[in-house]
Amino acid sequence: MLPAYAELHCRSCFSFLTGASRPPELVAEAQRRGYAALAITDECSLSGVVHAHEAALEAGLPLVIGAQMNLSPHPAGDGAVLAAHGPPRLVLLAQTRRGYGNLAQWISVARRRAPKGQYLAHAGDVEGRVPHAPFLAGLPGCFAILLPQPGQSLESVHAQAMWLKTWFGPDRCAIAVELLGHPHDAQRLAVLPRVADHTGLPLVACGDVLMHARARKPLQDALTATRLGCTVAAAGLALAPNAEAHLRARQRLARLYAPAWLAASVAIAANCSFSLAELRYEYPDEIVPAGHTPTSWLRALTEVGVRQRYPDGERSSVRQTIEHELALIAQLKFEPYFLTVADIVQWARSQGILCQGRGSAANSVVCFCLGVTEVDPTAKHMTLLFGRFISAERNEPPDIDIDFEHQRREEVIQYIYRKYGRHRAALTGVMISYRPRSALRDMGRALGIDLDRINAVSKGQQWWDGRGIAPERLAEQGFDPASPVCRQWLELTRQLIGFPRHLSQHPGGFVIARDDISRLVPVENAAMDDRTVIQWDKDDLDALGLIKVDILALGMLSAIRRALAMVAAKLGLASLQMHQLPQGDTAVYDMLCRADSIGTFQVESRAQMSMLPRLKPREFYDLVIEVAIVRPGPIQGGMVHPYLRRRSGEEPEDYPNDAMRQALGRTKGVPIFQEQVMQLAILAADFTPGEADALRRAMAAWKRKGGLGPFHERLVGRMVAKGYEPAYAERIFKQIEGFGEYGFPESHAASFALLVYVSAWLKCHHPDAFLAALLNSQPMGFYAPAQLVRDARAHGVQVLPVDVLHSDWDSILEGGQGGGLRPVRLGLNRLIGLAEDDARRLLAARAALPPGENFASIEDLARSAALDAHALQLLAQADALRSLADHRHQAAWAVRGIDTRATPLLRATRTHEPPAPLRAPGAGQALLADYRSTGLSLTCHPLALLRAELAAFQVQPAAVLALSRHGQLVRASGLVTHRQRPETAKGVVFVTLEDDTGAVNVIVWPAVAEAQRTPLLAATLLTVYGVWQRGGDGPDAVQHLIARRLVDHSGLLQGLVSKSRDFH
Repeated sequence: MLPAYAELHCRSCFSFLTGASRPPELVAEAQRRGYAALAITDECSLSGVVHAHEAALEAGLPLVIGAQMNLSPHPAGDGAVLAAHGPPRLVLLAQTRRGYGNLAQWISVARRRAPKGQYLAHAGDVEGRVPHAPFLAGLPGCFAILLPQPGQSLESVHAQAMWLKTWFGPDRCAIAVELLGHPHDAQRLAVLPRVADHTGLPLVACGDVLMHARARKPLQDALTATRLGCTVAAAGLALAPNAEAHLRARQRLARLYAPAWLAASVAIAANCSFSLAELRYEYPDEIVPAGHTPTSWLRALTEVGVRQRYPDGERSSVRQTIEHELALIAQLKFEPYFLTVADIVQWARSQGILCQGRGSAANSVVCFCLGVTEVDPTAKHMTLLFGRFISAERNEPPDIDIDFEHQRREEVIQYIYRKYGRHRAALTGVMISYRPRSALRDMGRALGIDLDRINAVSKGQQWWDGRGIAPERLAEQGFDPASPVCRQWLELTRQLIGFPRHLSQHPGGFVIARDDISRLVPVENAAMDDRTVIQWDKDDLDALGLIKVDILALGMLSAIRRALAMVAAKLGLASLQMHQLPQGDTAVYDMLCRADSIGTFQVESRAQMSMLPRLKPREFYDLVIEVAIVRPGPIQGGMVHPYLRRRSGEEPEDYPNDAMRQALGRTKGVPIFQEQVMQLAILAADFTPGEADALRRAMAAWKRKGGLGPFHERLVGRMVAKGYEPAYAERIFKQIEGFGEYGFPESHAASFALLVYVSAWLKCHHPDAFLAALLNSQPMGFYAPAQLVRDARAHGVQVLPVDVLHSDWDSILEGGQGGGLRPVRLGLNRLIGLAEDDARRLLAARAALPPGENFASIEDLARSAALDAHALQLLAQADALRSLADHRHQAAWAVRGIDTRATPLLRATRTHEPPAPLRAPGAGQALLADYRSTGLSLTCHPLALLRAELAAFQVQPAAVLALSRHGQLVRASGLVTHRQRPETAKGVVFVTLEDDTGAVNVIVWPAVAEAQRTPLLAATLLTVYGVWQRGGDGPDAVQHLIARRLVDHSGLLQGLVSKSRDFH
């Protein structure tokens, strides 16, 4: 019978560029080999333990949580015992919850004192010398294993072992024996038993595991070379001499290790009983004022909100819903979470920061009354389900997403740090993983392939190619895909894709703890100053049921706040808020029905603009449907066309009974929202709210994990038992299955629809303010500033160029008060490369001028604002000095004559000489300079200057093409503004071309896209030969150009820089 064995020293791929296997792979292999337990001990990290925990639970394998710590010398010395022998390497294993907390906190201490991605752990840390954590002395609740270095002398190992015994005691430490067929194995076998005899510490068998199977050795070598910044060939002795650092068979281990050493591994693992399932989240206390409990304070705030939200009194149904929600929140003890979120929202609004909650929280009347969300779940058509948000059966924490203005979110983040302290609040981590391009680059470098050729291959890998690397990509660059090097390159790349590369920060997911957060999960420094990040991502938190608050950024909120402030100033109002805008505005819906939606929120994409004239929204709930229906779920589920046919009266609505009408009546009998699926299951199949939410969750993951089978039996079986036709029940289930992981929640769509309406109202009635606000909120949205400016000018907005005598830092509205359109003056922030500090000094110097006076010359401006030569050149190139010089050439000449490093004596002097008579730049030169300086031009569209050249290719303008008949052969040419390849499009690429008369939508079928990949991806100016496709007549007609041939004519632009926005 084989002896039992537990692997206690195993690093996964979360020891970045070291481990060559994922935690689930290690767990699965340990179980297959019959190990008694497995410890995951990544280096100064617990990033991978949740992945291992989930896999171990499923496999039934005992898991030990631990970490490897390589101690560093302390600048002040490490004491007499270690002074001559250096600090040791340790494996720490959590025996209890207290031990886990101590280990997590020590990792945090070591990480926080070092730059991002590094750590400094000192022997003094476990001697009680951490100022704010003396209780880390001896790391109570942890078992320590000494890892002797290869070739380490008996005296050195003895000194380190005695130090370990001193601080951990003889019952909580051991010495690792790691026999991997290395040259120093014999020396270890000679030294370590003697040290054990002298110190009384046990020896334990360990494997220093880096991979689950020996087949990963080439990848482990390539990772080592990448970590060292060299090739595999040059790595030399840094590479392991064999592939023994894997989970080996117990037969082999029994031949290598003494039975007592193997038995020690099992005994140590048995004493490490801690499980991540023991972790419990505890809420902060300071959100509840004295004299209140969390329950009473939440009710008090909710009642205040009821009076504000329902000034005429709430309906009895609203009161019943509030009482039901408060009771369930109290039952699950979630009141502090709601209070924490409400506090953050109230602070943000007190600072004038626009924000709103979205997602499943919009199902809650309590959230509506607290001001967290702006959607009334009891409003017309809305049938939002609180069970989608919180469920007693699920007993999992709620998830409230709050969007803040993207340019002011940092203020909210720093408020949270100030209120709760950096020791109690940290951002959720995001594990940046290898993608095809980065994997190709790193593995190619490790194999010694020429860097230029590596870059050429990686650039040929596009977003639509998925996670696979086709051999054709190598062949395109002159490689032989069948050669041994190329085959190895592709195989290593395939293995590496998806591996974690480094830890980054979540856009805004916060974990806030009652006590020190580092005792829950390790915390380390983020790349940004004044930020810290935990070592787990949102999926890890969800798996353990830990709560986070999502502080997210939304550019449209920034634009809306700015636009409302400008409109208020135009109209002479003190302020203007979103809820004060008139509802049901006919002009707004007319505009949307025309698909005139460039710049608006959510409905500005090509697919949405195609849907708007067909759906014809006339009220708010139509916008809710519009937001949700152009999504993969409804498309894959075959719901779009039936809904449109029923909406237009082409097809009757189908309801077997009143229960189905109640669930599906608001969407013409077609399930579009996740909540409808839940409601349908409750009404038609007698699901409980918890069961219905489990169905929703299974829908979200069935393609990855399976799991809809049991629901098929319950849903279809119960519907048939209640009298539904089997065919109807199967059809409903098929539609649910079609949702896949892309079903859109009604609550989320309703929150977004509010912003759709507000942004559309601003665009319809105040396009001047809307444009200025969008420009000042960049980067954001679907369209580049050039397209936004062209659209605004088409709506009658006058756009004025950047000018040092008139522009502010932001774009502004010029003129006095009044409801009419006012000119938009582009701001200095539109100049590419101009530092804000330079612009602020210019504005301050201009403000200091006497009333009615301007700068006397460019030199006067430069001296007054202390501008350097670089800033002056940027202003000249952008023609922003036109008020002081006639044109760009004149300004450039003047700038070159200015000494920007004048001595103090000469700074007050001015040069007086007549300007040189230089010729103004031609239209083409001016256009190129505009695009290089600001990314747009107010003179003309680039294609207006190329009509003569394009005529040789028989290209027609967009305005002419719009009159073409269905099936006509046509040719179009334009700047590529967008490329899209949605996952639901089955390989089809959608391209938008823009010329001086409008836009052309191009459809590129997969065969054409693959055959003509280079011009499709590389062209800035693309000419398309193809067939015109027209669906319908009149303004609602959907028109496309079906591409047959693509030609890259970017050379005609003579260097014009115009980037497309590519989406998938």
